[in-house]
Amino acid sequence: MTRDRKYDAIVIGAGHAGTEAALAIARTGYQVLFMTMNRDMICQMSCNPAIGGLAKGQIVREIDALGGEMGLATDQTAIQYRMLNRSKGPAVWAPRAQADKKQYRLYMTKAVESEPNIDLKEDQAVALIVKDGKAIGVRTAAEHEYFGQTVVVTTGTFMRGLIHVGEEKFVGGRRGEPPSIGLSDSLRELGFEVVRFKTGTPCRLRDRSIDFSVCEEQKGDLEPEPFSFRTKRLEVDQMSCWLTYTNAKTHDIIRKNLHLSPLYAGRIKGIGPRYCPSIEDKVVKFADKERHQIYLEPEGRDTNEIYVNGLSTSLPKEVQVDFIHTIPGLERAEIIRFGYAIEYDCMPPTQLKHSLETKRIENLLFAGQVNCTSGYEEAAAQGLMAGLNVIRKLKGQKPFVLDRCEAYIGVLIDDLVTRGTNEPYRMFTSRAEFRLLLRQDNADKRLMKFGYETRLIDKGTYSEMVKKYENVEQVITALKNTRVSNIPLDKWLRRTNESINTLPRTDLQLANHDYALKRTIEWDVKYEGYVLRQLAEVERFKRMEKRRIPCSIDYSLMKGISREALEKLDKVRPISIGQACRIPGITSCDISALLIEVERQSRVSRETSTALRSCQ
Repeated sequence: MTRDRKYDAIVIGAGHAGTEAALAIARTGYQVLFMTMNRDMICQMSCNPAIGGLAKGQIVREIDALGGEMGLATDQTAIQYRMLNRSKGPAVWAPRAQADKKQYRLYMTKAVESEPNIDLKEDQAVALIVKDGKAIGVRTAAEHEYFGQTVVVTTGTFMRGLIHVGEEKFVGGRRGEPPSIGLSDSLRELGFEVVRFKTGTPCRLRDRSIDFSVCEEQKGDLEPEPFSFRTKRLEVDQMSCWLTYTNAKTHDIIRKNLHLSPLYAGRIKGIGPRYCPSIEDKVVKFADKERHQIYLEPEGRDTNEIYVNGLSTSLPKEVQVDFIHTIPGLERAEIIRFGYAIEYDCMPPTQLKHSLETKRIENLLFAGQVNCTSGYEEAAAQGLMAGLNVIRKLKGQKPFVLDRCEAYIGVLIDDLVTRGTNEPYRMFTSRAEFRLLLRQDNADKRLMKFGYETRLIDKGTYSEMVKKYENVEQVITALKNTRVSNIPLDKWLRRTNESINTLPRTDLQLANHDYALKRTIEWDVKYEGYVLRQLAEVERFKRMEKRRIPCSIDYSLMKGISREALEKLDKVRPISIGQACRIPGITSCDISALLIEVERQSRVSRETSTALRSCQ
C-alpha cells in the first residue's frame, strides 16, 4: 500500500540517534516520518542508565550547544551528578550523571509526541526505495510504502540482532524486543558493505538483596552542575552509587566456565568493544589483575533494579549466579535480569561523507550505532549532525561539518569516515589533538552560534551566552590591568598554588560571578600560553585542510605510490590533504605523490580554462 503523503525526512529507529535527528529536523519546520518498532521504547537505555563521562560529557555539552535534547533530558531526570577528573587538568574534566532510566525515556517520548511536525509510526522498515541513485522512501513489514526527500537510518543494534546467554541464543534487537529483519539485506543489495559487531550488558540485581554496608559509597557532587547550558536551576535529590570488587574466587569460576561462554566457544562471530570488555575478557586478557572494580548503580527512583557496571557477561545463567555471589556485598544478591551479548549488523563508516550522507546513495544518511560506534552520546551526536545536514540539504545549502579543532563531534565523525574502525568505536579525550581548546565548559562558546543559526537555540539563550563571554573577557582584561605588589593579577593567577578565589583583594568584585564563570576565567588565564601554542597548531591543521583534492581524481593513474595506498585513498576518497594524512597506512611518501598529482591536475585545469577563454 502506497502512502500519498511525502515527507521531508524519514527517520528509521527511535534510539538516541534517531530521536535527536527527528527533533532537529521537525523543530526547524520540516515534516518528519519517525518510524519505530515500539513507540513505548523511545530512547530506551539498553545498557547503563548514565549520560556523560570521559570525553562523552564533552560531547553532551556540544550536543546541547547545537540545540540537541540530551543535556536537557538528563537535567530533568538525573539522580546523581559527578564531575570526573577534577584532580587533573581542565582539558579532561568531564561531567557524568546517572539518569532515571524510565523517566529519561518518558521525557524523550513526550518531546517527540508533542512535536507537531513529527508523524510517529509503529512499523518496521524492511527495504529502502531508491530511484536514479537517490533514496526516496522505505518499504515496511506491514507492506506500506512511505516516501520522503531524505532517509536517515538509525537502527542501533536491531539489524539482524541475535542475543546470546551461554548456549542459548534467540533473535532480538534488545531483550524482549524483536530484531529488524530485511533492512540490512536491502542495503547489501544496494552495494553497501555490512559487518557484524557484538556488544553486551551485565545482569541487574534487586537492591534489597545487596549488603551495601560492605561496599564503598559513591556520593554525587555537593554542588552539582547541570549538563545543559539552558538549565537555569538544578534541584536534585541525589542517590548514591556503590563500589565493590571481584576477587580470585570470582575469576576462578569464570575461568572454569569459559568453554560455556559463546564468545570463547566461537558461537559469537561479531567483533566486540575493546574498551568495554566483558568480565570474561577482563579475566583472560588481564590475568595479572587480582580484582576488577564493580559499580552498583540504581536504575531510577521508583525501581528496585541495580545496574552492575563492569560485569558485562554472556555466560550461562547458573554461572552468572555463582560468580555474582562471590563478590563482597552480593553474596545473597537476587538477579532480576541476566546479562547477555548481542550480535548485530552495522555499516563500515568509511562509506560515508563527513555529512553522514552515504557516498553510494544520495539523500541517504546513517547515524548512531549502525555506524560501528558504541555509547548513547556518540549516537546522539551523530543523530543531531545527520539532522542538521538534512536541514541543510532541504534548504539547498552546503553540508554542515565540524572540524577536529572545533568539537569532539568533529573528531568523532572524522575518525569514522577517514580511519574507519574494526571494533565498536568509543570516544576518548586522547583522540582529540586540540582537547585543551575543546573543554566541556566552553562548548557553548564554540558551537552555540550554529545552534542559533539553525533556530534550535533561541535568541535569549544565545544572547545570554554572548554576554557571559563578554564578562569573561572584561574580567581577564581587568586582571591584566590590575597590579598588586607591581605584579599584574593575571600573572599572579598563573602561579601553581593560586586560584581566582585566593587573589589579593581588589575592587574587581569577582565574588559577584558564579563558580562556573570564575572557573572559566581562571582556566583561560592559567592556560593562556598552552592555548596560544595549540591555536598555532590549529592554523597548521587548517592549512592542510584547505588543500583540497579534486573529487574527480583518478587514483589508478597515480605513479610512485603503492597499490595498498591507492586502494585506501580510493576507498575513503579524502576531500583534503589533511584528511588523506589521517588515513591509516598512508605514508609521507604517499602524501608527496598525492600532492604532485593534485598540482598536476590543477595545472591542467588552469591551462584548459585559459584555452577555452582564448577561443571565446
